[in-house]
Amino acid sequence: MATDQGVYLYAVTRDEGEGPDGLAGVAGAPVRRLTYGGLAAFLSTVSLAEFGEEALRRSMEDLAWLEETARTHHRVVEAVAALRPTAPVRLVTVYTAEAQVRELLDERHDEFDAVLARVAGRREWGVKAYAVPGGAEPEAGPQGATPDASPGAAYLNRRRAALRSREADWRRAAERARSVHEALMDVAVVGRCHRAQDPQLSGRREQMVLNGAYLVDDDRAAEFAQVIEEVAGQGVSVELVGPWAPYSFAALDQDGEAAYGDAS
Repeated sequence: MATDQGVYLYAVTRDEGEGPDGLAGVAGAPVRRLTYGGLAAFLSTVSLAEFGEEALRRSMEDLAWLEETARTHHRVVEAVAALRPTAPVRLVTVYTAEAQVRELLDERHDEFDAVLARVAGRREWGVKAYAVPGGAEPEAGPQGATPDASPGAAYLNRRRAALRSREADWRRAAERARSVHEALMDVAVVGRCHRAQDPQLSGRREQMVLNGAYLVDDDRAAEFAQVIEEVAGQGVSVELVGPWAPYSFAALDQDGEAAYGDAS
């Protein structure tokens, strides 16, 4: 391989036959399979002028570039995951040579094997819950408020009351979101709660109170979706997305235990 070329890694599976044919990876490069020690890595050749360390620092700030790269990465991972248990790797994981990928498969073979066993016959589902304004009971007005208060004082009282109402809505929604998570965990194998997204990222005006990822047995997917229908409402709206390859449960340092709170 030329010194100005690197290797972009998408996912790792067990070596159980050929992968999907004709896949185009990032920058349009064909995806190929590298096998070693009973594992298979799916990768493509990339230019280090675009995917080298310095170039990536600049490119990761280009939202159009990042969106296109993420979309392509996801498409390749999903195509592989449709065939067999798959451990996706992080976006823009780039090595300078195939020898480094072989070293990865060799040194972390047992960890990959454990991850692939964990995700076999399972898919990841995402659940997002948002606080619904107006869900809480109105609180009493401030002490000392009088009908003949000055316009300025009346305005401040209204602002305080509105703030208390929003805070009450959020607290109620957060408690409801915890109940939603617990109900989903009765069906899911494992769940993780990621950091709530900012409204600019979520595309919703409401405050997100749950950004959960759940690993669910394929034969319980319908049951999982039914739980969503049963627990929606009561101060929150709930959104189900997926299924996907198990991005949230394929990290090599993952212990596989459920957690409620920010996932590292």
